[in-house]
Amino acid sequence: MAAAHEEDVHIEEGEEDEFIDPNDVLVEVVEDGDMLMDEDEDGEGEVEGDGPHPDEEIVWEDNSIQHFPAHKKSVFAISTHPTAPLAASGGEDDLGYIWEITSGEEIVKLTGHTDSVTSTAFSADGEFVATGGMDGKVRIWRRVGKEHYNQWEFLTELTGPDEVMWIRWHPKGSVLLAGSNDTTVWLWQLPSGNTMQVFAGHTGPVTCGNFTPDGKRIITADANGTLIFWDPRSPSPIFKLSPTDVRFALDGITSLAVNPASTIAVVGGSTGGVRVISLRKGEVVGALAGHQEDESVEAVEFVELGPLSGSAAPASGGVVVTGATDGKACIWDLGTMRLRATLEHGDAVTSLHRLPVPKGHLIVSASADKVLRTWDARTGTLVREHKGHSEPVLGAALGLGGGVVVTAGDDGVCLVFPTE
Repeated sequence: MAAAHEEDVHIEEGEEDEFIDPNDVLVEVVEDGDMLMDEDEDGEGEVEGDGPHPDEEIVWEDNSIQHFPAHKKSVFAISTHPTAPLAASGGEDDLGYIWEITSGEEIVKLTGHTDSVTSTAFSADGEFVATGGMDGKVRIWRRVGKEHYNQWEFLTELTGPDEVMWIRWHPKGSVLLAGSNDTTVWLWQLPSGNTMQVFAGHTGPVTCGNFTPDGKRIITADANGTLIFWDPRSPSPIFKLSPTDVRFALDGITSLAVNPASTIAVVGGSTGGVRVISLRKGEVVGALAGHQEDESVEAVEFVELGPLSGSAAPASGGVVVTGATDGKACIWDLGTMRLRATLEHGDAVTSLHRLPVPKGHLIVSASADKVLRTWDARTGTLVREHKGHSEPVLGAALGLGGGVVVTAGDDGVCLVFPTE
């Protein structure tokens, strides 16, 4: 079985170029107003006052192009198919749905959970969809036939976690990773459903995690502030960073992302701290201070800045965006550890989504202020605003090759917007 595991998760040995020089030391960056760019509010928003007059008609702005209203309660999860125009949503109604993005038509109802469905995810090849719930269940459906994506069948139920915090598919193979509130991380092989590994080492709920983009490693983090880097073939960590390391110390870890080269991780904390980690060395190489203290960093996303006449080119190291409950999304140059721009929302930033290359400089932010915005990360310029929700936007995903953003709303509705 071990040989099969290695093939399934595409683990190879090899050296990658470092994004950050080995001589880099900890740099504490404080927001000092000396930013290269700073995007001000565009003037749109709610007008302060005594509220609408009883005789006035309230007009709700909605520039979405499609909607899916089947969930009767809050929608917590949304994901999109890698090639087909499909979305998978999950909600407080204990249900998941696969639905058609362009028509809003329901394709299949994903049943069997006995508590809220908080995660959904399509496999990299689009043949499977997984749902994860607060009931501890991970349920898998499989596409039927090869002609279209309109028929799906229930395949298996995976058990082990107490409450599923998140699920992630391997970027190349049919291997599923899940983090639990009971401190464990689970790895399963599909379609067999066999448990490949149970990772133990966390001391609190495993709040976030993923495979590295190259598929060779796993990175996970917990609510007590511990980060662990794993080889999928081994239950023993490659390295672990904990709050006892004063350079790393975060009260709790709430979000993370790994750069495309799989050499750098950026980790966001529950009190506004951000750390930059060299995965090659297992060390902190930077600290980014741009969010308000005691405001949780809810999202981290790397962007790829293409050429733009007159704009400052990023130094080597890449560019990352962090979004927090302070309503700010900060764009960081990891080569200099400096803030390039600050993007503003009226409430917590709940998720961030980079468009695929060649538009990797565009990023969509979702917010509890009920609005999503597309930004040009090269300049911090607002490209488009997406309105239609009457309650906070709890999640989002890009679909149709980045042409649309699909949302999960606290109002029980999923909306579809063009990204540009």
